[in-house]
Amino acid sequence: MDPVVIPILVAVIVVVFLVAATVRIVPQARRYNIERFGRYRRTLQPGLNFVMPVADRVNTKLDVREQVYSSDPKPVITEDNLVVNIDTVLYYQITDPRAAAYEVADYLQAIDQLTVTTLRNVIGSMDLEGTLTSREEINARLRAVLDDATGKWGIRVNRVEIKAIDPPNTIKEAMEKQMRAERDKRAAILHAEGERQAKILTAEGTKQKDILEAQGTQQAMILRADGEAKAVELVFKSVHRNNADAKVLAYKYLETLPHLAKSENNTFWVIPGELTEAVRAVTSAFGDQSNTGLPPSAEDDEAAAAGTSASGEGAAPELEAASSLSLDAAEAANEVAMQAAAAVSDAKAEAEAVGEARLPGTNSRGRTSGDGDGE
Repeated sequence: MDPVVIPILVAVIVVVFLVAATVRIVPQARRYNIERFGRYRRTLQPGLNFVMPVADRVNTKLDVREQVYSSDPKPVITEDNLVVNIDTVLYYQITDPRAAAYEVADYLQAIDQLTVTTLRNVIGSMDLEGTLTSREEINARLRAVLDDATGKWGIRVNRVEIKAIDPPNTIKEAMEKQMRAERDKRAAILHAEGERQAKILTAEGTKQKDILEAQGTQQAMILRADGEAKAVELVFKSVHRNNADAKVLAYKYLETLPHLAKSENNTFWVIPGELTEAVRAVTSAFGDQSNTGLPPSAEDDEAAAAGTSASGEGAAPELEAASSLSLDAAEAANEVAMQAAAAVSDAKAEAEAVGEARLPGTNSRGRTSGDGDGE
């Protein structure tokens, strides 16, 4: 090999080495700390950077993006002397690469230990229930302490969250029983409230129903009474307008007697004392008719008989006609009396039948009352 070529090759190798040692390419979101002869010189920014070969070297390479650090469960004692294991999640970001590299040896370990001590101080002043329900307060106090401590390390803590709080197993079982009892209590209360509301609504509905039925019955009775009153008034006016005889009224009274026992609520029926007077009035009516004289047809017959016979033979037919009319009136009166007695008997029998059907235990009393009243 030519002796000139060797020095050239050596020179090229040295130049390449120097160029490679001089150029530093830093990726995005990365920071390189440069030391010159062991002393911090500067921090390289992303892009193409030149350094002094041999004299400058890269000490640390840091990532300035926001990062997540999850710590292992740490035992913490509460105010009521219960040991709980707490997991935390930390979101942080390096803001000063020089301070993060030279102010603290291991910033992750330092943050972890600071988190544990802060948790023990905070939770040591709370009981278990307060610890489980005060996560926001614990997070705020942790972030305040970590921001104050990590600021000089070139680190900004953006967020601290408690991932889990695990009490002992015995406490978990007691809490589950308590929650189950609370749920059963709420279910019983809701069920009782539902039944109460249902009963109230049912009672209100029954009340409204009874009120409406009573109002309807009242209106019906009022309308029925008004109708009966108008009917009686019309009958009364008609009777007075036509100047009805007392005998006609007595006959109508006898016709009305059978209707008195038609009510379903009657257990015995009282025969009015005016019955005999009504029968007597009807009987006297027919008797008066026979005494007042002959009917027009009889007078015509008598006139015809007088024209055909001028002797005293006409007296005998007149007496026979008068006697036959008297017998007819008596028979009519007896028939009316028998019909009234039959109507009264039918009414009594119907009343006794209704009483026996309604009051099985009082049959003898009902019959005795009916018999006494009838007599």
